[in-house]
Amino acid sequence: MNERLLPGRIRSGWGVSILFLCLMALSGCCSHEAIRVNLIPRPAEMEVLSGYFQPGNTTVDDFTTVVVDNSRMDALGREGYELTVDRSSVRLTAATQTGIFYGKRTLEQLMTDKGIPCVRVSDRPRFAYRGMHMDVSRHFFPKSQVLKMLDEMARYKLNVFHFHLTDNGGWRIRIDKYPRLTAEGAFRTQRDWYAWWDRNARRYLPEGTPGAYGGYFTKEDIREIVTYAAERHITVIPEIEFPAHSDAVFIGYPELCCTGKPYTTGEFCVGNEQVYTFMEDVLTEVMELFPSKYIHIGGDEARKVAWATCPKCQALIERERLDGIQGLQPYMIARIQDFLASKGRVMVGWDEILHNELHSETLVMSYRGQKGAIEAANRGNYAVMTPGEVLYFDWYQADPSTQPRAMYGYSPIKKMYAFEPVPADPESAARNESIIRAEFVDPAAVEPIRADRADRIVGVQGCTWAEYIEDEEQQEYMIFPRLLAVAELAWTPQEKREWSDFKVRMNSHIPLLQQRGLNTFTLSDEVEITTRIRSGNKAVEVTLDCEKYPAEIRYTLDGTPPTPDASLYEAPFTVTDSTVVRAAVCRDGVIRSPERKQLVTLAAEIDNYYPFDVPEIFRLIVPSTIVRYRLFFLGGRLCAALKRSRTWLTLG
Repeated sequence: MNERLLPGRIRSGWGVSILFLCLMALSGCCSHEAIRVNLIPRPAEMEVLSGYFQPGNTTVDDFTTVVVDNSRMDALGREGYELTVDRSSVRLTAATQTGIFYGKRTLEQLMTDKGIPCVRVSDRPRFAYRGMHMDVSRHFFPKSQVLKMLDEMARYKLNVFHFHLTDNGGWRIRIDKYPRLTAEGAFRTQRDWYAWWDRNARRYLPEGTPGAYGGYFTKEDIREIVTYAAERHITVIPEIEFPAHSDAVFIGYPELCCTGKPYTTGEFCVGNEQVYTFMEDVLTEVMELFPSKYIHIGGDEARKVAWATCPKCQALIERERLDGIQGLQPYMIARIQDFLASKGRVMVGWDEILHNELHSETLVMSYRGQKGAIEAANRGNYAVMTPGEVLYFDWYQADPSTQPRAMYGYSPIKKMYAFEPVPADPESAARNESIIRAEFVDPAAVEPIRADRADRIVGVQGCTWAEYIEDEEQQEYMIFPRLLAVAELAWTPQEKREWSDFKVRMNSHIPLLQQRGLNTFTLSDEVEITTRIRSGNKAVEVTLDCEKYPAEIRYTLDGTPPTPDASLYEAPFTVTDSTVVRAAVCRDGVIRSPERKQLVTLAAEIDNYYPFDVPEIFRLIVPSTIVRYRLFFLGGRLCAALKRSRTWLTLG
């Protein structure tokens, strides 16, 4: 993936003052002034030296000596940099302005009230694609919120904003040739997704109707967003859905669906040549607004019901000798792929596009687990890892009884951080698959990426679907701090990533996020218990963990509940016989978390695969929301989850 991001000119206000940057991203550790640097993402190479550089009341741009040296391209790449801070100077070297930009972001995180610690950093990203996705269809988020998220993406060195602009919740981008897309398809009767979609109201309203919920971006809005992103070295990839998720289109243009009537289907009529005229017209206007080499066309979840009885679709099947209705979606995808290629652009799609013969540059987004990316890479195509079971921000991040309503899955930040984007051996592929399935998976049962195809994984992305995210505060709550885990997955070499280290750094960033006005989740007090069998199967090593740091974990081994006076957990301990471990987080002399109780034995090790009891609300609506939208993630495993008896790590 060689797309060049427009360097632009950094706006005044981005070179932020010391006061604004009051990033306490490091802490003194001892009397000899050993310094802990809490950078996120962690650099590829860093040496912390003694002492501080004192910048005074100036900005990064004022005190940094910047050197752009194209001869450093081989060593640093287009986005890498070298940073040297000593007591008297700050020197930043990169092969491009993009590398300089990221070096300055590192400097901003290094600032403290003591000054900037003396360091030597040599840094470059692991992946070229480091993405965040935002769904503005199911719920509409204004331009100001988009710009706010772009600021945070840049701060954490993410460089691709996947802008999900159309879906059945509303059409969110002005298209001049088809004005009824926004005039009739951008507003609806209710904000609440469940009330609107799952209770079968599902009615759109004309723009200007009193009380209507929705909105859209004008072309000027889009231009401003794209420019703002480019100034922060972020590429904006638009997504326009084909052939499904298009209910909003048919309110104003019902002739484009098989029935010719609104509210009857969400799929375009693949056999109707007018659809391809519409597709090309819309994508042409989109390409005029978005300079990105990549254009996302969806390509997922077509229900195909209307196609089965549509005369035009059946005639196309016969004329083109397609594989029944299953051949219709690949037919449409192929035409879109060819059209974009004819305009010098590259198609991106969700992993159903693997049913097609793909162009060599076409980019596959693997959202149904990791298998789509593995298949794409092994076929020689490029892929982005964004498995819904792991990297979706709309899933619960803690015990649902303590959280606002979310989509039914469970992805706490430690689970996200545990994912390996390039499973190039059976063991890493099996570890990924275990947290995807929420159960142990044998390495022999999983196909990894072939070693010679590992470079086909170009990056990772966290996705923010908005069915149950109704406003800006909730969006921030679901994204942060989990976005920091995605940023480190995308930037930091795998061998440099370690949960215990990341946990400390992540906790130091939460107050900084809050200082910048973000409504962040403050992490869970729940205790995790895992074990390893040691000493030739004669002892069990027990590890207790918690997302928060520092955390005072109290535990007992005698069967009694933990109290503030129980044993203080300081390091893994061993037991030599079957033992009930009971643990909880204590703070200010009071037990603060639910107790975790676990029988530890020599019979088997205990791992955390993040099993999950589906909340009661979703047990009631499985026939609609889950089946219609997300059942494909887990296949039969969702049904099994509804019946599964509680295991040691289930919530509640």
